Amino acid sequence: MFRGIILLFLGFILYQPNSFAEKIQAFNFSEEEFKQLKVRKIKKYTQYSLGSNKNGNFLKSIAEGQASGLGKEISIDLNKTPYLNITWKIEKNLSGINERSKKGHDYAARVFVIKKTGSTALSNRAINYVFSSNEDIGEYWSSPFTKKSIDYVLATTKLNDNEWVTVKTNVKKDFKKLHNLDVNELNGLAIMTDTDNSKKKTIAYYQNIYFSSN
Repeated sequence: MFRGIILLFLGFILYQPNSFAEKIQAFNFSEEEFKQLKVRKIKKYTQYSLGSNKNGNFLKSIAEGQASGLGKEISIDLNKTPYLNITWKIEKNLSGINERSKKGHDYAARVFVIKKTGSTALSNRAINYVFSSNEDIGEYWSSPFTKKSIDYVLATTKLNDNEWVTVKTNVKKDFKKLHNLDVNELNGLAIMTDTDNSKKKTIAYYQNIYFSSN
């Protein structure tokens, strides 16, 4: 499972000159962007579709025993824009599963960031920012498939069920805290909704994902 996930997100990695903007839009969920996003499947394809509301475009995801991710080529200088901002919503959560276990390692919404630390995909370090259905905000643990990937709860349906919520985290500090790594630049970024382990159904939404200087 984890080998598939790391290979999935390694495919989104690219190297470009650092950006000096104070805000970098990671996803805008336009029709043009959607056609250019890279799709990586682990097990069947999560259903992704576009929509809009008064706050702009969003991405809707539906998974029922499925797991695939969407990635966009982007280079982020974490010394200048270390904060990851995410607006998201879970319409149908995954309550009752043990997200720390292999059989329950599914999330209605997650944003993956990858730092390349070796010559192979499995040597990389990852932070998996999740909208949990069972855990508390601020909780984190190693993936049941590898200690090189840390699941970090930024939102939970225990507090925000079927409503939009915006979260922010300092990715540079998170890599230091969770992996004891000083990271200056990200090498991969993607989103994924998956239920390939629990086989349950979930519905989630992503909107306005960007990096900022504060």
